[in-house]
Amino acid sequence: MKSSVKFNNVNTLFSKALKSRINNYFSDNNTRKTGDSKIALKASVLFLSLISLYLLLVFFTPHWALSIPLCVLLGINLALIGFNVMHDAGHDTFSSNKSLNNILSYSLNLLGGNIYFWKLKHNIAHHTYTNIEGEDFDIEVKFMRFHPDQELKGYHRFQPYYYIVLYGISYLAWVFYQDFEKYFKGRLSKSAESFRFPLSEKVIFWVSKLINLVLLIIIPIVNLGWIPALVGLLIAGLVCGLCLATVFQLAHVVSETEFTPVDATKIENEWMIHQLSTTANFTTGNKILTWLLGGLNYQVEHHLFPRISHVHYPALNKIVKDLCQEFSVRYIEFNSLREAFQSHLRVIHSMSVSS
Repeated sequence: MKSSVKFNNVNTLFSKALKSRINNYFSDNNTRKTGDSKIALKASVLFLSLISLYLLLVFFTPHWALSIPLCVLLGINLALIGFNVMHDAGHDTFSSNKSLNNILSYSLNLLGGNIYFWKLKHNIAHHTYTNIEGEDFDIEVKFMRFHPDQELKGYHRFQPYYYIVLYGISYLAWVFYQDFEKYFKGRLSKSAESFRFPLSEKVIFWVSKLINLVLLIIIPIVNLGWIPALVGLLIAGLVCGLCLATVFQLAHVVSETEFTPVDATKIENEWMIHQLSTTANFTTGNKILTWLLGGLNYQVEHHLFPRISHVHYPALNKIVKDLCQEFSVRYIEFNSLREAFQSHLRVIHSMSVSS
């Protein structure tokens, strides 16, 4: 996947200073940039809870009054595995053992997605060309308009009302439609170039999708019947979709972040400053939320250093902020989840009409 977009690589004093300070932090503390025993324990808890919830719902059939909240918990559990395990493993930061990272990254396939597509779309396109229309496919959401250079269509005037529905169904659409669309079209989006899909990954794609079909649909239907099985899948899927979409949108699609024009081929800023202008943190003072989100509320640190595990983000946060102050570089951070979400809603409203 090649792009004509280039970043300023002449005056990179900020980037050099920041990299130096971060490297000094790890050397001074004699610690690795990957995860630690705490993240391994959290992963074990999340996988065990996922298995327990699935077995309880499918094979022990609790009363509907209990099954509904359990399905909600199942949806949250799916999202938490994505945030805490798959995301770090997909960036090769969960462990210093690359084989373990590779194995755990395929947890996305177990949850219904496809890690090969995700790495192309997220690790390469999104992390390199954040908020650049035509390059960052994470801001290309069907029926939504986030970027001022995206075509304004008639139905966009209603996006302040239907966005919550799209966010809810995003996980199910991803698993049961969008992955197949990418597979057969050979593109991540309509504006993207075709990509090479190795035979081994094609085999993994179909095997994992078959496993998803058996686990998510066939076994529940056999044990529970059509209606309970599909209702349970719908509840869990909607909750998971809401969690995933909300967390990732609050990081980039807020009124304080910048959106690069579609015709820009030479970015004025160096890459790290571009990341700071297009990425936002939220609620970093809430340790419980940080634990649940796998540090994804520290999106600034994650985008600056995607090859460092989220367990280090709170420590890196102060280093990055201090240097931004020294260089007079803007650092975007919301104190509360509510404040970040309100900012996201402002973008949805502003992009629903012509400017």
